[in-house]
Amino acid sequence: MTTQAIRPVRKAVFPVAGMGTRFLPATKAVPKEMLPVVDKPVIQYAVEEAKAAGIEQFIFVTGRGKHIIEDHFDHAYELEALLESRDKTSELNSLLEALPTTGSVSFTRQQQPLGLGHAVWCARHFVGDEPFAVLLPDELLVDQPGCLEAMNTAYSEVGGNVIAVREVPQEETKRYGIITPDGDGKGDFIAVRGIVEKPTPDKAPSRLAVIGRYILQPQVFAELERHERGAGDEIQLTDALARLIGHGPFHALRFHGQRYDCGDKVGFLQANVAIGLSRPDTAGPLREILKQLKL
Repeated sequence: MTTQAIRPVRKAVFPVAGMGTRFLPATKAVPKEMLPVVDKPVIQYAVEEAKAAGIEQFIFVTGRGKHIIEDHFDHAYELEALLESRDKTSELNSLLEALPTTGSVSFTRQQQPLGLGHAVWCARHFVGDEPFAVLLPDELLVDQPGCLEAMNTAYSEVGGNVIAVREVPQEETKRYGIITPDGDGKGDFIAVRGIVEKPTPDKAPSRLAVIGRYILQPQVFAELERHERGAGDEIQLTDALARLIGHGPFHALRFHGQRYDCGDKVGFLQANVAIGLSRPDTAGPLREILKQLKL
């Protein structure tokens, strides 16, 4: 495949229809994606990562009770006017900087909780016949450049499908999609020979786990159209991707930055502490609090 034949990635899909039951009762009325890490909701970190990677169209696959996400990425005219009248320039700018450009955001609903593959399939009419990214907001990835930007750079050279991976302990392979690398899998950019969803540790083909960032070709929608159930009796994106291997370039990019699983209570707390310690406005006071707690 020549560089000229590789189409740019302009669109990103954010599956945000999950119920967030692990965070009840907090998520009874507030979507888990809107829970804050310091002072920004989890979903905003993913959108900012996508923007930094050159994404122009943002597609949210939502569910019931998720209208707050739509409101968050819209103007709040009364609040903006109030901040302006009180000369709260910094706070106003933080609101405006979070907004995607007008007309660049779309929302569609996943009406049944049938799995990640089904959620991605729900975005098919918005994506159309072009490559696209998928970002799972629960995965807060911190690196410079961002994970999706690094993936997009690699994609621009090879095309096809590119997924982000990270090495996990053997006993944790049952929680992830695990790839079969071509060769020893020791490099940072790895050709993929196979992928399986949540294998038991004794059957895992490697310890390289998919961590929630994808650049995919639109052919994946034809595979998802089968609506075949996989692990957990859900329509798995991993199963559709496995059927694409061998029909075009398929690579994994090893992620070396910091990863926080914000879909888990402890991971969410870890993200708040780590991000808080990385920011000049909160690092000092937070470090003193941690000292007082004698941790």
